[in-house]
Amino acid sequence: MPDNGKIKGTPRKEALGMDQIIPMYIRAMKLSAGLNTQRVFAAWDEVSGVSGFTLRKFYRDGTLHVTLSSSMVRTHLEFQKEAIVQAINDFLKKDELFAKDCAKVGFVKDIILK
Repeated sequence: MPDNGKIKGTPRKEALGMDQIIPMYIRAMKLSAGLNTQRVFAAWDEVSGVSGFTLRKFYRDGTLHVTLSSSMVRTHLEFQKEAIVQAINDFLKKDELFAKDCAKVGFVKDIILK
């Protein structure tokens, strides 16, 4: 009589989808902080529209530090900082790879333009 692929005495486990496995793997390998930082940088590039003028990006404690090659672009962005922070966080909320529960690297609170 066939046993339908079950091993005697072992309960069958539910299959998990990739959308469940990938976040579990990222947490288990402790990759959340580094990945979140890269996602914040990608959000800046996408939202700000000035990736061509961006020389350096640094992120710590909720503050994104951005060095720009143009003082005119920097001055223009200074007036839009609050809107850019909101747009970056909205971008990150939709990003499936961004670990929203990471204690070390979370959402952007402020931007410092240099």
